[in-house]
Amino acid sequence: MTHTQINIKNILLTGAAALLITPTSSFAADKDAPSLADAVTDGKIYLKVRTRYEGVDQANLTEDAAAFTINTKLGYKTGSYNGFSGVIEFEDSRNLANENYNNTINGNTAFPVVADPSHTEVNQAYLSYSFEGTKVSAGRQSVNLGNLRFVGTVGWRQNDQNLDAVTVVNKSLPDTKFYYAYVWNVNRIFGNDSPAGDHSSNHHLFNAEYSGIKAGKITAYAYLLDNNAVAGFSTNTIGIRFAGKTKIADNTNFLYELEYANQTDAKDNPGDYSVNYFLVTGGASFSGATLKASYESLGSNDDGSQSFKTPLATLHKFNGWADKFLGTPAAGLEDFYITGAYKFSGEMKGLKAAVIYHKFTSQFGDTDYGTELDAVVSYAINKNYSVAAKYADYNADSFSVDTRKIWLTFAAKF
Repeated sequence: MTHTQINIKNILLTGAAALLITPTSSFAADKDAPSLADAVTDGKIYLKVRTRYEGVDQANLTEDAAAFTINTKLGYKTGSYNGFSGVIEFEDSRNLANENYNNTINGNTAFPVVADPSHTEVNQAYLSYSFEGTKVSAGRQSVNLGNLRFVGTVGWRQNDQNLDAVTVVNKSLPDTKFYYAYVWNVNRIFGNDSPAGDHSSNHHLFNAEYSGIKAGKITAYAYLLDNNAVAGFSTNTIGIRFAGKTKIADNTNFLYELEYANQTDAKDNPGDYSVNYFLVTGGASFSGATLKASYESLGSNDDGSQSFKTPLATLHKFNGWADKFLGTPAAGLEDFYITGAYKFSGEMKGLKAAVIYHKFTSQFGDTDYGTELDAVVSYAINKNYSVAAKYADYNADSFSVDTRKIWLTFAAKF
């Protein structure tokens, strides 16, 4: 897609969003307002602010990164009218101190990367129409599917990844949800000023969930990606997932996840491969505590030259918070990790803590990549304010370099 085409689509999206707050368009929600004017006045304005310090010590660089940034989202969700509704949301991210970090476009390559460039943009702008258990939405949207392993907004970073798309959600069958999206552009976390900020596409995303089984939820999916910007990201991924819990005693549950997917090259991808994805988790939760052991494998082909790819995922959530495996190594990745977490109650309600230990190896060749220890403590002060401290320590064996990261976050929402 040319720069001109991207600008035209951005203008159209902004124009559509502007219609949402004028009396010339109609809106929808679960319960229709008696008039168009009521639909507009019954809308909801919301504000989200997140301030963060991120420090990075990376062994191959002489400078440590220190990023002090703020993210602000201001949005408006209309009321409803004749089945139509709409959302417009603006997002701004700013650096608040000396830019002693590499934000991917500022040229500060002596510092580690903190991928939070300053930007202002229309983060979401879409119209929806609801009818008989179905909702159709068109425009720029936040899309999070399942556990975010394959499609997510990358909400951890200070710039969301959103999709310019038409989406269809159907819930007309009991305990069943069908989802489809056609995506023509991916607005990535790197911002409008980055050449990697937009990936034009012809993606088709299918996802179906069934929760009518007491033991858990079954999800089947097919993500057919045609990436016009990076041909190597064009893939077909088809998979199935089962996750849930079973009560085994008072205040005690057995937890489990099983998932399998196969991925092949698609469209203009220069590769010729078929690789597999596996996830197995078992654990228990009891009286606020959770303990789990997991094995995740992103496979490689027979010669270790092509690996399983997840270009639309919320990648920070997986394979260690130090973000050393945002791209799967060509020899694949096996991640064995143990998670311990505790959710406090009583007078300390709102306080949560977790520790995760990872051991990383290659799927092809069984090479030791390294290990990582992650830890987080968060506290929801009330429904509006929260704070968190987070830490990641990656120790390299044969992949990348030793890296330590720390985050301090304050968030507010209204």
